Amino acid sequence: MLVSDFHYDLPEELIAQRPPAVRGTSRMMTLDRRTGDFSDHTFAELPLLLQPGDLLVMNDSRVIPARLFATRAGLTTQHNSPAPSGHIEVLLTQRHASAEGYNDWSALVRPAKKIQPGETLLFAPDDSTAPLLRATVLSAGEFGERTLRFDPAEDFHAALERIGHLPLPPYIHRSKQEPNTSEDRERYQTVYSQQLTSAEAEGSAAAPTAGLHFTPEVLSQLKERGVEFATLTLHVGLGTFQPVRVERTEDIRLHAEHYTLSTTTAEAIQRARREGRRIVAVGTTTTRTLEHIARETNGSEIAAHSGSTALFLSPGVEFKLVGGLLTNFHLPQSTLLMLVSAFAGREQALAAYAHAVEARYRFFSYGDCMLIT
Repeated sequence: MLVSDFHYDLPEELIAQRPPAVRGTSRMMTLDRRTGDFSDHTFAELPLLLQPGDLLVMNDSRVIPARLFATRAGLTTQHNSPAPSGHIEVLLTQRHASAEGYNDWSALVRPAKKIQPGETLLFAPDDSTAPLLRATVLSAGEFGERTLRFDPAEDFHAALERIGHLPLPPYIHRSKQEPNTSEDRERYQTVYSQQLTSAEAEGSAAAPTAGLHFTPEVLSQLKERGVEFATLTLHVGLGTFQPVRVERTEDIRLHAEHYTLSTTTAEAIQRARREGRRIVAVGTTTTRTLEHIARETNGSEIAAHSGSTALFLSPGVEFKLVGGLLTNFHLPQSTLLMLVSAFAGREQALAAYAHAVEARYRFFSYGDCMLIT
């Protein structure tokens, strides 16, 4: 299939720039993938639209303040000038195993051409010139990708919290003076990730946005309804930010993203599968993780483990675990829209999107959502 087969026209004013005034008050479309029928609801109706016995699986990864601004500290490579110059924007996308004390990260860097292996970057707070973090560029990849090694720091995560900004998507516009607001700091996290410390669930460079709608009240109502819920952790990384640069879907290759499946969640999935209960994924990240695990285990017992997935789901694939999907509305020609089209059927998904545009739904990260069953 062609990437252009997943295009739709979206008026710019429908791209949500801020979350709804009250968390959980978004609109929600439902789509029956067997019939193609869709209808309009609100997210508050979710407990009534799910069935007792459903297992709702959510991604509890916490978004870190991964957007940083650096100053060039000089170069060790002979072909570049050692003079400090300019501000460099750095977006941390994935943490790697590294030597003791160091923190190695994949990152997107702008302007990328200036930043080559061997260069040192300094990261200081806005109110100081004294750097809290120092990183060396280890390697360079395509499209601004760089591998950075941060020097040992007394508390790396505390330093990120002080100097970093939430990595809001580029279609959410904020001023250069205020890259994100105090509202963003709260609302660009799920309520269940906010209960965890950054060390427990840190790692995402973008929010698993389908989870942003949930409130403690809705979670309580789901429990009363008899809906079981469990969490896994997949750290959202580079693939979220990189546009599709090929023409055919079979040429798409996703970056691997790290996930962790706990014993509690593995057992919950096993019980639901054994008892024939529906597994409903909250978001595309959860869907990819569950379907990756299903393919890795190939019908055998699912156990707690950690791993990584680069699974790409497009029309024609068989879903082995996921029987329902709650998801936000995604960008045209994106791999996330292709995943939704794989689950719901391309024509049905695009027809639902056309209705969402006509009905003035709010799109993308801070926008409305769709329940596909």
